Amino acid sequence: MIKGKAHKFGSDINTDDIISAKYLVSTDAKELGAHCMESIAPDFAKRVAPGDIIVAGNNFGCGSSREHAPVAIKGCGISAVIARSFAAIFFRNAINIGLPFVESNDADKIKEGDLIEIDLAGGIIKNLTQNETYKTQGFPEFLRELVEKGGLMNYIKEKERKNV
Repeated sequence: MIKGKAHKFGSDINTDDIISAKYLVSTDAKELGAHCMESIAPDFAKRVAPGDIIVAGNNFGCGSSREHAPVAIKGCGISAVIARSFAAIFFRNAINIGLPFVESNDADKIKEGDLIEIDLAGGIIKNLTQNETYKTQGFPEFLRELVEKGGLMNYIKEKERKNV
């Protein structure tokens, strides 16, 4: 179960919005996280509490294929992203680093600051502030396992250890 406060963004949030190109000299998650969303919400990283959730409109994570974007999101303490839709490359990069994301047509109903709870397995989003429940597609077991292990590389390393 994932639980946190909602931070709202609109549609077409691109990878440059998520992490400006000037910070791509680093791969450190905490350093990138300190600058997450600063071009469109300068105080964003300071407002995030560990476990909070980004909620956005359509085409979240569009733009370049940089893996830095989901790393920055995770590095600032965000535990998941809910959006109406995601760019395909963001989808892949988020899974690779273990950042869960949920597509929901009900993302527009969630307001800034709402307390949200996500059941990845059941495909349920609960808006505890508004006392509403939204149904979405459940995360397959394999993807949940990747998220639990912290991403693809950690998943592979653990599988290799078990096979030795």
